[in-house]
Amino acid sequence: MGLDKIIDHVLVPKHEIVPQDKVAELLVKFGPKAANLPQILRDDPAVEEIGAKRGDIVKITRDSHTAGKSVYFRVVV
Repeated sequence: MGLDKIIDHVLVPKHEIVPQDKVAELLVKFGPKAANLPQILRDDPAVEEIGAKRGDIVKITRDSHTAGKSVYFRVVV
């Protein structure tokens, strides 16, 4: 009686890999290098499930009571 996927759980925010063609645009906004972004571990269960690899940038979208939605970016290490 387990969950099919971790990312389908109500408490896990939406995780998605930022496409390579959007990375440059993102880095212009947040800094010249992906290394400047906060990190997320490659063995994080949600990261493993979406198939992210070391160096990928993950977009995490959380529900927020004050802002509606809040978006975070992490680089996979």
